[in-house]
Amino acid sequence: MDQQTDPTRQAAFGIPRWEFIALAAALMALNALAIDIMLPGLQEIGASLGIVEENHRQYVISAYFLGMACALLPYGPAADTFGRRGPILFGLTVYLVAAYAAAFAPNFETLLALRFIQGIGAASTRVIAVSMVRDRFGGRQMAEIMSLIFMVFMIIPVLAPSIGQVMMLIGNWHLIFISMGSIALAIAVWAFVRLPETLHPEDRRPFTLKSIGNAFSIVLSTRVSLFYTLASTTIFGALFGFINSAQQVYVGIYGVGVWFPVLFAVVAGLMAVSSFLNSRLVMRVGMRRLSHAAMIGFFLVSATWFVWSLFGHVPLTGFVLLFALAMFQFGWIGSNFNAIAMEPLGHIAGSASSVQGFLQTLGGGLIGALIGQSFDGTTTPLAMGFCAVAAVGIAFVLIAEKGRLFQAHVDHHRAAGPSGH
Repeated sequence: MDQQTDPTRQAAFGIPRWEFIALAAALMALNALAIDIMLPGLQEIGASLGIVEENHRQYVISAYFLGMACALLPYGPAADTFGRRGPILFGLTVYLVAAYAAAFAPNFETLLALRFIQGIGAASTRVIAVSMVRDRFGGRQMAEIMSLIFMVFMIIPVLAPSIGQVMMLIGNWHLIFISMGSIALAIAVWAFVRLPETLHPEDRRPFTLKSIGNAFSIVLSTRVSLFYTLASTTIFGALFGFINSAQQVYVGIYGVGVWFPVLFAVVAGLMAVSSFLNSRLVMRVGMRRLSHAAMIGFFLVSATWFVWSLFGHVPLTGFVLLFALAMFQFGWIGSNFNAIAMEPLGHIAGSASSVQGFLQTLGGGLIGALIGQSFDGTTTPLAMGFCAVAAVGIAFVLIAEKGRLFQAHVDHHRAAGPSGH
C-alpha cells in the first residue's frame, strides 16, 4: 500500500497535516531568512568592516551558500540512518549559534567564516524537510504539499527584508544577526517539542560507504531525477543571482532607498500566490504541464527583459513588471521540478534529497555568484543571466523527457517503491 494512503503510517506522524506543513515550511524558511534579512544591511556591513569594493559585500551571501552546499551530502545519508529528528535538531543548533556569534564578528573574514558555519547548519533543513515530505507523500500529492510549503515559505522573503530594515533603523547590522538567531531558536524549540519521526524502521539504511555510494549511484543514474534536478539548479541560479545583486539594483540603480523591502516583498508575495495556485491546479492539470509551460514562460519573459535592456535603461516600472512575471513562473517550476525529481526515489529520500540539494545549492550558488559579480550598474547582466539559465533549463527538461513536453500521463499518484527508479 502507498505510504500516503496507509492509515498505520499516517497515524504514526502524530501531528495534524496543517502543522506538519507549517513546521516543514518554517524549517525551510530559515534558509530564506538567513539570506533575505541581510539585504538591507549589506552596505553598512561593508562600510563597518572596511569593505570598499561594492560587489565584495555579496560574499556574505556566497559564504552561506558555500557552507550549505558542502554540508548537504552527509546530512541525507545520516537522516536515512538515524532518522530525521536528530540531524535536523543538530543543524538548527549550529545555525542559531553561528547567527548569534556573527553579531559580534570583529572583522569581515570572521563574519564570512561564521556565515559558512551557519550554512552548514542550514543544510539540515534543506535536506530533511524535503525528505520528511517525501516520507509522507508522493507524486502529485507531494507537488501539492511542496506548493503549500513554498507558499508559507515565501512569507519570509516578504517579511525578512523589512525586519532587517527595522533592525537597521533602531540599531545596526548586529541586530540583524541577533533577530535571526532568535527566530531560529523559536523554530528549534517548536521542532524539538512537536516534530515527529517520519522515517519508518523498514526504510532505514545502514550508514556505510557502500550503502551511501549505492544511493548516490541510483540518484545520478536516474535520468528523470538527475536532469530535473539540473533544470531546477539553473532556475535557482537565476534567483540567487538576483538576491546577490538585489540591493545594488533597487537602491543603486533605481534609488528606492527604504522602499527596497517593500518592492522585494511585492515580488515575493506574487511567488507565494503562484505557489498557492499551483497547489490548487497540480492535482487536476499535472506537474509536467504546469512546470513545462512555466519554464517556457520564464524564458520568454527573461528574453523580453534582456532585449529591452540592450536598447537602453529599463525603467523601474518595467523592471518590476518583468521580474515579477518571471518570478511568478518560478512558483510553478520549483516545487513541481523537485517533486518530479524525487518521485522515483522515495526509498532513499534522505540521500536523494541531499544529492539534489547539493547540486542545486552548489550549482545555483555558483551561477548566482557569476551573475551577481557581473553587475555593472545596469540590469543587462541580470537579464542576460536569467535568459541563459532558462534556455539551459529547458534543454535539461527535454533530455529528461526524451524530447517530449507536456506529457501529463507520466505523472504518478503513487509513491515509488524500491524499484521505482
